[in-house]
Amino acid sequence: MTSAGSIVDIRRADDRAKTEIAWLDSKHSFSFGSHYEPENTHHGLLLVNNDDVVKPGTGFDTHPHRDMEIVTWVLRGSLVHQDSTGHSGVIYPGLAQRMSAGKGILHSEKNDSWTLTGQQSHSDPVHFVQMWVVPDESGITPGYQQLEIDDELLTGGLVPIASGMPEHSDAAAITIHNRYAALHGARLQPGQSVELPEAPYLHLFVPRGEVTLEGAGPLHEGDAVRFTATGGQRITATEPSEILVWEMHAGLAAA
Repeated sequence: MTSAGSIVDIRRADDRAKTEIAWLDSKHSFSFGSHYEPENTHHGLLLVNNDDVVKPGTGFDTHPHRDMEIVTWVLRGSLVHQDSTGHSGVIYPGLAQRMSAGKGILHSEKNDSWTLTGQQSHSDPVHFVQMWVVPDESGITPGYQQLEIDDELLTGGLVPIASGMPEHSDAAAITIHNRYAALHGARLQPGQSVELPEAPYLHLFVPRGEVTLEGAGPLHEGDAVRFTATGGQRITATEPSEILVWEMHAGLAAA
């Protein structure tokens, strides 16, 4: 399953940089904002893997992005997205969402779904993972896509959530503008397992639960693994768990 030159780099949850303010608890797998580490800026095509909890009635005010594919995956609660192209909606568990920043976009993300639904306000935090990958073409028209795929994830298999890879063109996944990258996800019950794809770069993140990585041992909530030139290992859940896996067939220089 592994060969000479392959790397399995385990990154523990507690080693991540943290942003903790009144309304936000954010943990960063890579350099982000004021947390800059020159040796930790990306893996493959993945530049950001933020694990965020936002209090109700608060969130990220309108801010700009450019030339980035931004995928948001909600684990608990709901998140309101609004952007300068006119898209708005509530993202919830099982609803995959992608925003292509392209030549420039403004957007906000807040935990205030009642402003759109007209329902009573709530006191629940929203927990989500936001991931950024570079597109393989700059200056595209900004765009937005969302897709409900919850039923497929509940089967316990590893399924595409977001992909630009040609082999996933018929899969139930949102589209990202990079033909070398795909995000897979699975929800696993104790004893269930999945096999990782093989690729030049993989990034495994455990947003909740606990799993065992074949050949490496247990991974806990918030842990991540960066694989280089390897794959095929099995991931087995030891408690109800969810995993997110980026499969990348290029690095930044080749994107």
